[in-house]
Amino acid sequence: MSSAAKKKDQDFLRAHAIIYGRVQGVFFRASTREEAQRIGVGGWVRNLSDGSVEALFEGETLKVEAVLGWCHKGPSGARVSSVDISYEPYKGEFKRFEIRYGY
Repeated sequence: MSSAAKKKDQDFLRAHAIIYGRVQGVFFRASTREEAQRIGVGGWVRNLSDGSVEALFEGETLKVEAVLGWCHKGPSGARVSSVDISYEPYKGEFKRFEIRYGY
């Protein structure tokens, strides 16, 4: 891989997050979408049946890291106990950020 291609991969990030705590019924999904759109990150967010929230973020590395940092606190009504983050190869799959419904 050329150094230019390697640098391009480092400029973009794809991260999958599971957010635990009091994160459903507190506008976590809507607030995550607003924050991702404000920062300029694509992807999606949805509730999981165990009471956690799952999200996938794609975009410029610094922007994805910023929204991941926000996920550790969430909106004012949320009480985040932990966030599990895994990184995946950047695909450029999402240009917008959406709320997904259903488990």
